[in-house]
Amino acid sequence: MGTVAVEVVSWVTKFIGGDGTGRKVFEEPLRPDSTVRSVLEGLSARYPELQAALWQGGELGEHIEVLVNDAMLGVSHGLDSRVRPGDRVALLGQFVGG
Repeated sequence: MGTVAVEVVSWVTKFIGGDGTGRKVFEEPLRPDSTVRSVLEGLSARYPELQAALWQGGELGEHIEVLVNDAMLGVSHGLDSRVRPGDRVALLGQFVGG
């Protein structure tokens, strides 16, 4: 089966028990039918604060960007794209400023 690395970066780490800095990497197990969505649902199910921040009505919320193999979600992968062993998913907080 294998795993996919999910990296949680920057202020998003506060939703997984971190201090809002740095990064944490999780090795999420894969099934033959795993998708970006199922991997993120599996991780966020273990962290209620991440669940609330990441999802809005079954779709991704606005403030956390998802990258798959260093490309923004929607470029070469969507939420329902299959993931394979060795793929990398990253959760990055959007930065806005003026």
